[in-house]
Amino acid sequence: MKAVRLYFRFFEMQLKSMMQHKASFFFTMLGQFLVSFNAFLGVYFMMTRFHEVSGFTYPEVLLCFSITLMAYTLAETFFRSFDTFNLMIGNGEFDRILLRPGSCVFLVLCSKIELTRIGRLLQAVVMLAYGVVKSGILWTPMRVLTLILMIGGGTLVFAAIYIIFASICFFTLEGLEFMNVFTDGAREYGKYPIAIYGKTVLTICTFLVPFSLFQYYPFLYLTGKTVRDWYALLPLPACLFLIPAACLWRFGLSHYQSTGS
Repeated sequence: MKAVRLYFRFFEMQLKSMMQHKASFFFTMLGQFLVSFNAFLGVYFMMTRFHEVSGFTYPEVLLCFSITLMAYTLAETFFRSFDTFNLMIGNGEFDRILLRPGSCVFLVLCSKIELTRIGRLLQAVVMLAYGVVKSGILWTPMRVLTLILMIGGGTLVFAAIYIIFASICFFTLEGLEFMNVFTDGAREYGKYPIAIYGKTVLTICTFLVPFSLFQYYPFLYLTGKTVRDWYALLPLPACLFLIPAACLWRFGLSHYQSTGS
């Protein structure tokens, strides 16, 4: 409970800081909304031309896209500090964190909360609402739970990728751009059910980076395209991706040497 109170204290401090420049906060939030709106337009124009993709209708595709976008946005909002961890190492801020009492992971997590992503989150909520109403899905309690697990599991998978990115920075001191394939790239190809990209991509996203476990397989259950009801619970093992991420963080931290900044 003490950690929760402390986190909300950090949250309150950052919110007050952002509200000192309300116009900047508002326009940045608006920019985030418009950027994600462009992605929505891409889906809209394609679906008006082809009507369905691999048997998925327009409302179903929007529902799938909204789940991925919401998970990505929540992870970027609350785990943004790990995505910019190379800057913390470069300017010596992480060295100061190591001198403070408490868990360094917790202090890094609290150091940056990207509330301007609310604009993108709003876009995801609107698409989700449309998909829920128009997809024709019979929403049983189990399907509602599956939807919640998909969003929560996706958030933790993206968070694990950010932690892996930060862990690599212990050795490189700079961010590796190829990691964006698994974050920004996943947000883009997550607009559609992953299986449409082919068996190879589906296999990679199942056994290497578990995007399919929170996006594709449980989505088949939601839309009634599979008789395997256990697909609904696959977002739970997807969360286990945090374990190798945490191990890599501990390994990197044990080998960290200050930059001297």
